[in-house]
Amino acid sequence: MNQVAGKEEQQSEPEEMDTREDENTMIDGKMLENGDIAMKTEPNPLVNGREGGSLTSNLEEPMDEDEARSEATFAYTVNISRLKDTALSQPTFVRNLPWKIMCMPRTSPNQERPVTKNLGFFLQCNAESDSSSWSCNASAELRLINHQEPERTFRRKIQHLFYSKENDWGFSHFVSWTDLLDPEKGYIKDDAITLEVKVSADAPHGVSWDSKKHTGYVGLKNQGATCYMNSLLQTLFFTNKLRKAVYLMPTESDDTTKSVAFALQRVFYELQFSDKPVGTKKLTKSFGWDTLDSFMQHDVQELCRVLLDNVESKMKATVVEGTIPRLFEGKTISYVECKHVKYMSSRVEAFYDIQLNVKGKKNIHESFKDYVAIEVLDGDNKYDAGENGLQEAEKGVWFNSFPSVLHLQLMRFQYDPLTDTNIKINDRFEFPEKLNLDSFMQTAESTPASYTLHAVLVHSGDNHGGHYVVYINPRGDGKWCKFDDDVVSRCTKQEAIDNNFGGHEEDISVKHCTNAYMLVYIRDSAVAEVLLPVTENDIPLSLVERLQEEK
Repeated sequence: MNQVAGKEEQQSEPEEMDTREDENTMIDGKMLENGDIAMKTEPNPLVNGREGGSLTSNLEEPMDEDEARSEATFAYTVNISRLKDTALSQPTFVRNLPWKIMCMPRTSPNQERPVTKNLGFFLQCNAESDSSSWSCNASAELRLINHQEPERTFRRKIQHLFYSKENDWGFSHFVSWTDLLDPEKGYIKDDAITLEVKVSADAPHGVSWDSKKHTGYVGLKNQGATCYMNSLLQTLFFTNKLRKAVYLMPTESDDTTKSVAFALQRVFYELQFSDKPVGTKKLTKSFGWDTLDSFMQHDVQELCRVLLDNVESKMKATVVEGTIPRLFEGKTISYVECKHVKYMSSRVEAFYDIQLNVKGKKNIHESFKDYVAIEVLDGDNKYDAGENGLQEAEKGVWFNSFPSVLHLQLMRFQYDPLTDTNIKINDRFEFPEKLNLDSFMQTAESTPASYTLHAVLVHSGDNHGGHYVVYINPRGDGKWCKFDDDVVSRCTKQEAIDNNFGGHEEDISVKHCTNAYMLVYIRDSAVAEVLLPVTENDIPLSLVERLQEEK
């Protein structure tokens, strides 16, 4: 049993770690970063296998038919006078795994204070599995129901990666036994207490999880050393107009081992029609990034350029020529305007993505304001205006046009001159589901620059490593999925958007180092075209035959 020893309602200092052996449990503990105590207990098999009997009655809510659901709330009523050792609720299934409430009386001998008795309260996951390879990341709120004043229900939150050796997590000292039995506290009613858990879990790894069945989509194998590539490939795949054009590239005469275009056709085809996770080794080999160093020395923006440049050149002189700029290209006007003479210099530049500062910015709008902020050229930094000599001037940029598919690179990874290393900025940075950029245009376009969020690429960890996932809204209808390498699962809008702003130090259910580093928005006026359905009829028969021959 893995335990965070809770603090009593009346005390602020953490409980001391209690390590002991008795006939029911063996406990070993470790101190957590937040000052709480993590403990591990191996329950007595006889106790662990107990059926409730007259000790308990299960108040679990009616079972949702979808055992693959991402969250559930369930309750467990315990007759307190008969609770002598570990008791377990009946299982509730979330993400196809059984979850149980576990509780027991606990004592905490302390050299400085008398022995105290407390209620231990834990959430257990998949404890009866013989497998040692499974894992499931989850957050939960553990509640002791107040029968007199429900709004005063006692709550504590946990966040944990459950796996075979740590299959339960919670509090060894959830609340003191004295408070538990005090009628005025409102927790006990008819010699019983009600424990409740609300759990939200990611799709598990290392167990049978049918992504196609649960979501209609499949993932990409984690083949090591590919960092952000799987997230980017899924993002490009779900840009349906791009996928349709990729299928139409002529690759009949290509060397199949060196052709990036053909390798991308293969990955897209398998993502669309396979029932199992798709491999990417032939793709990485085709563009030469087949080591971890390759990915560490570049970023997702550079990989996107490598892929799109290859695709764009392959589409030249074909029916799909110009697809890439029509989808991704916008234009800016960079200008310098003198303040005291009538002189202005400007040039139009194309872009396929926009890099936005995160440091010191609260949200996307602040970053765009920073992007178009005017720089004053004066003093030693005056502008050379040719015949007009050195002049005070204003330098800036305006947006001339925005693309159908807008890639925003959030600059979370930056060079720090003080330490001479790259660092990751985990500050909170908010981005909306709906985004309007008309105020940053020099002149209005024929349709509003209004966008809907389509993909959120997320990194967990520091600059030296971590984990990459992507949340995608495939049809643009607000129904999100999480693509975590080979595992695809449905998720809430909050998981996809709000939980990835970063900076949530006060909320343990969201890791501080988990945040978005790239966003994809689709222009509302182009959604129908960009997300048009892609069917088997859109794929040339000759390409299908070549791909099937490979198998």
